[in-house]
Amino acid sequence: MNILVFGKDGQLGKAFYTLLDSKLPALVDKFNIQYLGRAECDLSKASALNVLLSQFQPNLIINASAYTAVDKAEVEADLAFAINATAPEIMAQYAAEHGATFLHYSTDYVFDGEKYGFYLEDDMRNPLGVYGKSKAAGEEAIAKAFANHTTGQYAIFRTSWVYGDGGNFIRTILRLAKDREELKVIEDQYGVPTSAQWLAKLSLDLVMDAQGAFTRFPSGIYHAVPAGEINWYGLASFAVQAALDAGVTLKACPISIKPIPAVEYPLPAPRPMNSRMSTDKLRRLFEGRGDMPKLEQLNQPWDVDVKTYVSQLAKDGLI
Repeated sequence: MNILVFGKDGQLGKAFYTLLDSKLPALVDKFNIQYLGRAECDLSKASALNVLLSQFQPNLIINASAYTAVDKAEVEADLAFAINATAPEIMAQYAAEHGATFLHYSTDYVFDGEKYGFYLEDDMRNPLGVYGKSKAAGEEAIAKAFANHTTGQYAIFRTSWVYGDGGNFIRTILRLAKDREELKVIEDQYGVPTSAQWLAKLSLDLVMDAQGAFTRFPSGIYHAVPAGEINWYGLASFAVQAALDAGVTLKACPISIKPIPAVEYPLPAPRPMNSRMSTDKLRRLFEGRGDMPKLEQLNQPWDVDVKTYVSQLAKDGLI
């Protein structure tokens, strides 16, 4: 069985490497896993991607890669669409035609953020910027690729505010808190911080049982975020306090972080004000399977992993 993981150098790709390395050592003879980054496969080159898929013949494709430079996408639209829409379409077409399983990751940016409450998987997409539009186009292309095929299966996991081994909001805030006595952080944009490790485990558990056998599931979009909600200001305050609790010396403290509205921090690309997403669809799937461990993971509050993450950064001397 062949597993192909795209995006090995990103936060989610690194999480999959760690997870698969720990999950499958006893099954090493059963699986052939290949991890690809930009150096091994430029996803903006459709012909190269097609050749690679034909050569490796994957049974499971994990697309943890994406063009994520939200502001830069406004001036690099062609590249954003090539990586976020065309490349996933090619992967989906291969999976649909060869009976493979395809895991893809999307974003809260496919919504305009104007809804009151939590977004559902079938709510209308209305992305505000090029990045969101390219991710929405990828979602639509994947569904279309599988529409006329009875073999293969796919899951699109929409998530938000991902953090892991790499650059992210939490690490940026902690770096700034070491250098500055006061920070200003947006308080009127809401979402859910999602650990890359949490997301990798949840999504892999959907498609693989404890023995390493692939399982069947209803193809479609699934919202995948931990429980709860927070705004950027609240997340910054929590992360700084967690670092202080871990013994890190910072110039800033939670009380010196000042909340500001988004209009006071203009950026080239607009952001959704509300990125909260309901996970009821995924919860019903796990309930139907009687899978309590996965339900417990899905119900885990976001702050549990953030605190653990910051503590580990402190332990590793990365703050």
